[in-house]
Amino acid sequence: MKETATAEPALPPAPGAEQYPALDFANSAIALPGGQFLDLLGTPAAANQWLTERDLAPADAGVREMCAAQLRTLREQIRALLASRVDGCPAPPSALAAVNDALTLAPAASLLHWDPTRGMYRAASHPITQILEHALATLAADAAGLLTGPDAERLTACASTPCNRYLLRHGRRHWCSTRCGDRARAARAYARRTQSTVD
Repeated sequence: MKETATAEPALPPAPGAEQYPALDFANSAIALPGGQFLDLLGTPAAANQWLTERDLAPADAGVREMCAAQLRTLREQIRALLASRVDGCPAPPSALAAVNDALTLAPAASLLHWDPTRGMYRAASHPITQILEHALATLAADAAGLLTGPDAERLTACASTPCNRYLLRHGRRHWCSTRCGDRARAARAYARRTQSTVD
């Protein structure tokens, strides 16, 4: 897929994404019509902005490419677990391992350190690492909660091609946005028209 930075109108969050940050996280890689692709975690600055907007990092966190790559990797593993749940397939062991690893990343407490000037103090080894590990652990825990909770039955993939977003189904709605619903209805109408002209 081709990445794009066009001024595509921002899609509203998919149903359920406001309740489950992991669903919003999984949907941060967006397939657009015309073979275009938008990655909201595609650069360190974009990843920092995404984390900041969701209160997972301060605006000045200084996310580096290595951190953004870790976020993108976890996102793909969570997407694999969502896909396996939606398709009724066994969960990929590598995706389970990645989410479980992320769940255990964030230490429960800051470590105790000694400095001749400061004396004893508690701190993480590196602030950016601590911020990233906390974000990864938070998103992994949220994904685990979604996949094992009562809302897992409502999890579905957007039914509009080429959209690749996931959502929590409400009633008969199978689209992540009005735009996708309109596109799916237009495609069905076009297929009916072409079928009737062929007959």
